[in-house]
Amino acid sequence: MNILITTIFNYPHEGGLSSHITTLKKGLEKEGHLVDVLSFSDLPNWKRKLFAQGPGYVMNRIKHGKGQLHNDLQRKSLLSNIILEKAPSYDVINSQDIFATLASLECGLPVVATVHGYYAYEAISRGAIHPNTDEAEKIKRFEQQAYNGVQLNVTVDKRICGYVKETSGVEAQIIRNFIDTEQFNHYSRPELTRSKYHLPQDAFMLFVPRRLTEKNGVVYPLLALKQIHDLYPNVILVYAGTGEQLSALKKKTEEFNLQNYVYFLGSVPHQDMVELYQTSQIVLIPSVHSHGVEEATSISAIEAMGSGTPVIAGSIGGLKELITHDVDGLLFGDRDEKMLSDFIRYLVENPEIGKTLAKRAKQKVISNFSHITAAKKFEGLYSQAIQKRASTSLKE
Repeated sequence: MNILITTIFNYPHEGGLSSHITTLKKGLEKEGHLVDVLSFSDLPNWKRKLFAQGPGYVMNRIKHGKGQLHNDLQRKSLLSNIILEKAPSYDVINSQDIFATLASLECGLPVVATVHGYYAYEAISRGAIHPNTDEAEKIKRFEQQAYNGVQLNVTVDKRICGYVKETSGVEAQIIRNFIDTEQFNHYSRPELTRSKYHLPQDAFMLFVPRRLTEKNGVVYPLLALKQIHDLYPNVILVYAGTGEQLSALKKKTEEFNLQNYVYFLGSVPHQDMVELYQTSQIVLIPSVHSHGVEEATSISAIEAMGSGTPVIAGSIGGLKELITHDVDGLLFGDRDEKMLSDFIRYLVENPEIGKTLAKRAKQKVISNFSHITAAKKFEGLYSQAIQKRASTSLKE
């Protein structure tokens, strides 16, 4: 099959969606398919700024949220023009966001939409639009249009599947997020990784591989570190990611006088992320409820589990589906910094328990979250979508 993956976002970029695309592409190509990715990054820089980013910025200054919606719609329009040109070369399109879905539908090819989250509510959660505004309502209507227009919708967890059904009345398939399980088979050199990022060699490292946004709960590891610092001065906290919470985190770090124990690495290449997982003693995925948004089956959590490092995560959304508490990881209550700090202390004091949790987690990931297994599932759905589209065309 010739498959086109589309998104209005930049690719590659920091975050789970980009990792999803890269890993799916690799799995599908290993199965013998031709796969191309079309993203906002494929447009000339001048066109991106002139038609989308520039006007969106100006409109947002006039009314918050108006520019965001304009930006998304312009990205859709620009992407649609390229898709129409490229469509004859492909059998099926797999879109990765609602505006890429709407752009893809205009060419007449069968479309499988992967739904990674709650588009409107996530825009509200990250502060891009305000709740109960015209912009929020319009985006919700675009969501309905996208879910209803495609041949098949695929979600990454049960909650998002229910959201698609509730929003549009359409059933969706579930294919949970996945990773390239082979990436952790390479020999890791923790001392080199720590030297590269100027991290102390002998410190006990807590690693937060998350975009610095509210829904990712990134403040809670810092609050937990404050509680345990006097007991365990050898513990450091390392963030890999960027986002709107960065300045607030730095300010709080100074307020707690923890500047020598908290490291902000910014955006990190994926191969280095793999090494940072293996260099750390605990990986934290502290996601929280935020404006109706819950974490899906987090790629960061799956990668952390696959790396052989113990994971502590927020007990919400897809994380509860992924991790079995006290079997292959630990789950703490929503925004419960004390429970998080207690669990960190527990693993600091009981490293053998951490190793047992990590070993079970790695086996779970290898057995259930391989990119090859996922690619085969998507291959079957692409075939269904092609047949469904052909059947509809005959009736028309």
